[in-house]
Amino acid sequence: MGQQEDFRRTIAYGESAVGLLKRHEIPAYPRNYELWYTYSAGFNHALNKAVNEILRQRGVISLEESTEIYNEYLSPHRLSDRVDDVGIKMSDEINEIVGLIEKSLDQTSDYRDSLQGASDELSETHDRKRVEKIIAKLISATENTQNSNNLLESQLADSRHQIAELQESLEAIRFESLTDELTTLANRKHFDQSIERAVRDCDESGGSFSLLMTDIDHFKNFNDTYGHQTGDQVLRLVALAVKQNVKGQDIACRYGGEEFAIILPRTNLTPATQLAEHIRHAVMSKELVKRSTGENLGRITISIGVAEFQAGDTPQSVIERADAAMYTAKRAGRNQVKTEHDIKEEKPGKVA
Repeated sequence: MGQQEDFRRTIAYGESAVGLLKRHEIPAYPRNYELWYTYSAGFNHALNKAVNEILRQRGVISLEESTEIYNEYLSPHRLSDRVDDVGIKMSDEINEIVGLIEKSLDQTSDYRDSLQGASDELSETHDRKRVEKIIAKLISATENTQNSNNLLESQLADSRHQIAELQESLEAIRFESLTDELTTLANRKHFDQSIERAVRDCDESGGSFSLLMTDIDHFKNFNDTYGHQTGDQVLRLVALAVKQNVKGQDIACRYGGEEFAIILPRTNLTPATQLAEHIRHAVMSKELVKRSTGENLGRITISIGVAEFQAGDTPQSVIERADAAMYTAKRAGRNQVKTEHDIKEEKPGKVA
């Protein structure tokens, strides 16, 4: 069963995390365990890179250093703090614009009063010198207003530029919150949101979509043998093969660990299965070379399960069928594609 495979894999990550806590003599508080579990699973490339750099220099990591790494790469407040910071800057910029507009309105009101006063004075005098003085006063008021307007225009242009940059920062934060850093595919959060939306859209429109669930064959053994850095290289290789075969409307995600998920809108089972085969062949065609030594590590293979949305499905039911099909592919010998139709034909048994 897929659940049994998940159990074995996650227990292995947990045992590795506990071993690392013991090795570095770090208390097994939940946040410390989370850090080392994440490190063992290889979910967070930036975190692993930061930890590996410290270990490379000194061979051991302190509690203070692990706390700093947790706060930098795992703390749930990290992205929200950045959003708050951008929000405060955006609010300050808007307040600045409001202040400029209010100042401009005051100057416009003063100019209107000057015009009205000049009009009243001109209607009451026919003295040439007096008229010239009134006109000179009007010219001066007009020039002052023009200068103020020019300044306001420049300040508003600068504010527009600042707000545009802040909007880009917000978009970058949003992108980061939905992107897996190691593979640059969408992350699990993006997947969860996307499949919820896909099911809702199909319920409303009567349409359909297909889901591919992909797992790298023997990844744990590979990771344990060659190390996390080479394991990361494998994940990037598979992600690249996925990117090269999906279309713009498709949503390719890193589902977790060595698992990938691809949502194919408006695609039924047959073309989805064909795409899965393209991806499988693309991965198998690439030879993996260990960067540090140049050693040829052979070829990577993947197993893929395919399911199509059916009326009455929930996100979880579609995922379960695709996942079951993927484990059917593993039990059938790995490095192949199976669909939900193959699940019924499979005889019970463990993954080899």
